[in-house]
Amino acid sequence: MHILITGAAGMIGRKLTERLVRDGTLGGRPVTSLTLHDVVPAAPPAAALPVTVVTGDLSDPDAAEGLVAHRPEVIFHLAGVVSGTAEANLELGYAVNLQGNIALWEAIRLAGHRPRVVYTSTAAVFGGAVPDPVPDDFAPTPMSSYGTQKLMAELMLSDYSRRGFFDGVGLRLPTICVRPGRPNGAASGFFSGIIREPLRGLPAVLPVPRDWVHSHASPRAAVGFLIHAATMDTAPLGARRNLILPGVAVSVGEQIAALERVAGPRAVALIREEPDEAVWAIVRTWPQRYEAKRARDLGFRADADFDAIIRVHVEDELGGVVPG
Repeated sequence: MHILITGAAGMIGRKLTERLVRDGTLGGRPVTSLTLHDVVPAAPPAAALPVTVVTGDLSDPDAAEGLVAHRPEVIFHLAGVVSGTAEANLELGYAVNLQGNIALWEAIRLAGHRPRVVYTSTAAVFGGAVPDPVPDDFAPTPMSSYGTQKLMAELMLSDYSRRGFFDGVGLRLPTICVRPGRPNGAASGFFSGIIREPLRGLPAVLPVPRDWVHSHASPRAAVGFLIHAATMDTAPLGARRNLILPGVAVSVGEQIAALERVAGPRAVALIREEPDEAVWAIVRTWPQRYEAKRARDLGFRADADFDAIIRVHVEDELGGVVPG
């Protein structure tokens, strides 16, 4: 089985690559080769199977055509510009999050080999006045350019799946937390920052009120979502190809309480509250909780609670040791 991963240099792309290399199989079939694509070089893992690293701009139709020329049987499409960047730079957001998708969908259609396509969308396709929790059949009304771009790509994914060009599954991910490494341009980045930085003994800024509720999944759970989407029976999806995924809904204050349970009061003392209206203007348009019954019924599994999400970060990024 040949697998293509776009956005492979990103955090989820790296972890997905590591999982595939470690398992050596997907859905019971051997993984025979991987192609890793991003705008910056993806670090190839030590692997017994062939790994090809391709660097380029996915919004270039020739680049997309080249990626599918070898007819990958599974395509994990993770590439995209994050929410804060897409809002700050309209042209870049539409070039990557919409035109890049169109280029890839079209290249697959023209190749004619009908692969499984797993697309990472976002719960930011919802916005404004929504029920709490958001039911699975609620109509998306994004209140950000990022959410709008992702919804447009979702609609194309559904249409191209309906027409049989590929077998697509769109995943409306909750916020992935705790993200390792340096902060990115996502408006949701502080959700990870207020956990990640104090665990390293560094200060962190909280730009939104403590009573704000949001839904999260760990990077480990996110990789599990992707693997399940690539191997599941898609017949029960019917025409509804895009799924709200389950997550752990907690307030910021509950996040901080979980941090104290795991790492103690010294870690919590490193968080300082500094309201940021630009961040709050985006975040407050997002729903807080999601029903996600359909995804759960289809076998998608989230973390048990936010304490478990923090412990995943400690295990996977800190060697299992909470710094003193």
